[in-house]
Amino acid sequence: MTSVRRSKRKSKSVGAKFIEIPIEENTVADGGYAKEVSTASQERVREILTEHIKRADAVITTAQVPGKKAPLIVTEEMVAQMKPGSVIVDMAAEQGGNCACTKRGRDVVQHGVTIIGPIDLPASVPVDASQVYAKNILTLVQYLVKDGNLALNFEDDIIDSACVTHAGEIRNARVLEALSIAV
Repeated sequence: MTSVRRSKRKSKSVGAKFIEIPIEENTVADGGYAKEVSTASQERVREILTEHIKRADAVITTAQVPGKKAPLIVTEEMVAQMKPGSVIVDMAAEQGGNCACTKRGRDVVQHGVTIIGPIDLPASVPVDASQVYAKNILTLVQYLVKDGNLALNFEDDIIDSACVTHAGEIRNARVLEALSIAV
């Protein structure tokens, strides 16, 4: 099941309305992580969201691209169109936020709308974060081990991007880049 379908299902299970916006370009980078989309796609997303957001009582944003500033999705103009008393929870606040009004680590009120910019979310729910981390590690180990043997197929994006070193060489591009910057 894709992460979008899983997010949609979880959103609906708590009574939320999930807004799915089809994007005509590939949104997945090597390794399965999200990648930055074109300015045209970002504008299209904002255009469609504007109508939904101005009627919403609560908006939760989560868009992040590893290693980059979070994409701006909710403009100040969109916030100004929301009903007073509405709330935006910007889960990407640590990376700059998806909302133009987000203040990292603070709750602010703009145009009568409360914008919550939480940071270090795993620390705020340590038991849940530990359980999720343990489940992710177990899933990765099960993926790496086949019939009791370590199976490193570097053609597989997950295995290739998760492996930092192998046979005395650094394989991970982000680690190599970080080391070259540090030297």
